[in-house]
Amino acid sequence: MAMATIRSNLLRAAFRGASRNSAQPKRGFASSAHDDARETAKWEKITYAGIVSCSILAFYNLSKGHPHYEEPPAYPYLHIRNKEFPWGPDGLFEVKHH
Repeated sequence: MAMATIRSNLLRAAFRGASRNSAQPKRGFASSAHDDARETAKWEKITYAGIVSCSILAFYNLSKGHPHYEEPPAYPYLHIRNKEFPWGPDGLFEVKHH
């Protein structure tokens, strides 16, 4: 019976537009607006420093040359064909160098 009373009170409050949390006071954070502005400025500087350093590192890595290795030998067991493909002797995406 107590549950029915609580439920009906909650339904009445919901229909009136009042919420259960409206009676509770809103709690603020312990820091002031000045501290928040300082913290925001600090993380903005850290973000810009990170963007610059990552851009420099990417430019350095992409501007270096990369080694070119000689072609591996054509091992006969890599391309065993027991049956012809409908489109010809080579695979669809194989490039034959003559």
